[in-house]
Amino acid sequence: MPLNRLYTKKQRNIIKASREKDWFMMINHGAVRAGKTVLDNDLFLFELKRAKKNAEEDGVMTPMYILGSTSAGTLQTNIIREIEDKYAQDIKFDRYGNFTFWGVYVVTTFTGSIAGLKSIRGMTAYGAYINEATLANKEVFDEIVKRCSGLGARIILDTNPDHPNHWLKVDYIDKADGEKIVANHFTIFDNDFLNKRYVDNLIAVTPSGVFTERGIYGRWTSGEGAVYTDFDEKKHYVDELPEIKKYFCGVDWGYEHWGSIVVMGEDENGKTYLIEEHAAQHEEIDYWVKVAKDIQKRYGVHIPFYADSARPEHVARFVREGIRAQNANKSVLSGIEEVAKLFKQGRLFVLRSGVSKFNDEIYQYVWNKKTGEPVKENDDVLDAVRYAIYSRSIVKNRKMGTTDQKLRTAKRLFG
Repeated sequence: MPLNRLYTKKQRNIIKASREKDWFMMINHGAVRAGKTVLDNDLFLFELKRAKKNAEEDGVMTPMYILGSTSAGTLQTNIIREIEDKYAQDIKFDRYGNFTFWGVYVVTTFTGSIAGLKSIRGMTAYGAYINEATLANKEVFDEIVKRCSGLGARIILDTNPDHPNHWLKVDYIDKADGEKIVANHFTIFDNDFLNKRYVDNLIAVTPSGVFTERGIYGRWTSGEGAVYTDFDEKKHYVDELPEIKKYFCGVDWGYEHWGSIVVMGEDENGKTYLIEEHAAQHEEIDYWVKVAKDIQKRYGVHIPFYADSARPEHVARFVREGIRAQNANKSVLSGIEEVAKLFKQGRLFVLRSGVSKFNDEIYQYVWNKKTGEPVKENDDVLDAVRYAIYSRSIVKNRKMGTTDQKLRTAKRLFG
């Protein structure tokens, strides 16, 4: 099959350059859906063959290679499953969570926490591939670089952009010389396999501001002004609710700063509504138990509460009281993006009569230019909303993923 049927022009140019130059680190960074991971998965396979050849020159018959990902889930989704499907391979992991491929022993490490150091300390690697590099713990990242001391070892990285002061940009991308460190920037428009309709729709539904700059144009930018720039009171406030099919809550504990519980609802069309906010300052846990129990009386005892894990004793108290509390997923930027997408797409609404503090926070919740994170002010109700919406989306996606896995297994057995 011709290469132009397999790879975009950008990908073909990078593959060609990767073989012509003796680089040490290649960083492919930029927009989502731009073809970075597909490219890097294939570069990873090319590098395994190269590592095997270099190791044999070194007198090593079974060289080791590092495969880094933030978690087991991202390793499976972004790399293993893609390679298995594309090349009809069946990768078998050993009891250590590693595997052998083309005579190379691939050592997996999870870069999202310092625990990732355990699997790679002391080893000599003939290369490394790090997926989602901006999410890597820097100590783990530095250790991976040190371990790549085998003959001709090279490191492949891919990542979406983060704030401009991120260590990966400052210490590596900004120092790329095209020789030892090669940095390739991607925009969504580099993926010429995507049809115009899809690209136009993606641009239309991507939240304005920092998410468009990073997700579409692949720029390392910090946000400016309000976090939820697509919120429009004329569009997003409602005075009446449709029939709600599912209720769920978000909880942000507080004392000196305000605590908050919000009640959210979903209609049959998948639209989400902020129905109630309960916000208070200088209140003990007994107060919040009363609020939660009142919510249960009105919306049912099985309503889930996605709670801030910073106060585990409060979460435990809710559970003892018969309240369906669980730790929320508190990922800040991913959670904000999920909420922002719903505003942008016209799928998140606010019952005007059910909120008070939200009305001020939505305009005063702003970005910190230096850190790339939101300023930790005017965020109490909005944090509870984020906990509820993002945690709920993960639960829904997990259920879809489970179904997908069953279908995939059935296809392998009977297809």
